[in-house]
Amino acid sequence: MVHAFTIQPETYTTFEDETEQLEQCKEWGLLSEKAAKTKTFYYKNNGMNLSCDIVGLVDKMTAVIEFDNKQLHCIHPSYLKEMQAANYSQRLTAATDETTGTDAAESETVAPAAVESIADDSAPAELEAEQAKAPKTKQPKEKAAKKEKAPKLELPEDKVKMIATVQEFTTVPNNFSDNDDEVIIYEAVSITEPAMEIGTAWSSHSNTLKKLELEVGDTVTFECKIVAKKLSKHPVPYKINNPAKMQKVTAE
Repeated sequence: MVHAFTIQPETYTTFEDETEQLEQCKEWGLLSEKAAKTKTFYYKNNGMNLSCDIVGLVDKMTAVIEFDNKQLHCIHPSYLKEMQAANYSQRLTAATDETTGTDAAESETVAPAAVESIADDSAPAELEAEQAKAPKTKQPKEKAAKKEKAPKLELPEDKVKMIATVQEFTTVPNNFSDNDDEVIIYEAVSITEPAMEIGTAWSSHSNTLKKLELEVGDTVTFECKIVAKKLSKHPVPYKINNPAKMQKVTAE
C-alpha cells in the first residue's frame, strides 16, 4: 500500500549504526538518556497508526522515518514525539474539531518547510513588501556581479575528511522548542581529501561533541558530509552534518 501523504526527502543522511541512531533519538527527546537500544515508533494521523523506524535526518530539526512499505517521510521530531502518546488520536480529533479548514495533517506537512526558515537567513515578509514598493535601481545588477565573483563551491556528496578551527560557540532560535539550538562556528575549514578550501562552516553542538570539551581556537579533524546551508543570523554558508571520528590537533 502506497501512502499518499508522505514528504519524500530530496537528500538525507542515514545513520551509520545503531549507536549513532540511539544518540540522535536521545538528543531529540524520543528516547530517555538511559535507553540502551532504540524502539519501534508509530505514525498516527487521520485514523492511521503505522509503525515506522527512524532511519536518518535531513538536518537536526527534520527526521526521516521509514514505513513497512519502505516509503520515506520527513517529519519534525517534536511531532513524532507527540504521536507516541497513548491519547494522541483523541487530542488530534479534538484539535481538528476546533479548527476550520486546518488539521494536524496540514500542520505536519508545513513543519519541514517551517524548520528550514530557522537555518535560512531570509528577510521578513514586511521587509520584502517594502523592497517591492521601493524604486528600482541598479542594485540588482550589482548583486548579480557579486554572485559571479563568488560562485558556489561544488561540494562532494559523500563523506569527506576535513580540518577546521573552532571560531565561536553560539545559539540560534528554534521555533519548535522553548530552548535555542546550540551550534559551533568553524573557521579555516577545508577538505583534506580531496583538497578544497571551504572557509567558514557550522554544525550543531550535539551531546557527542560536548564530550570533547572543545574550546575556541581548537583545531580538529573529522569525517562528515558538508552541505550548502546558511546559519540563521550569521554569514556562514555551509553546514557540517554529523561529524564523526573528531580529534583535536595538538600543536607540535
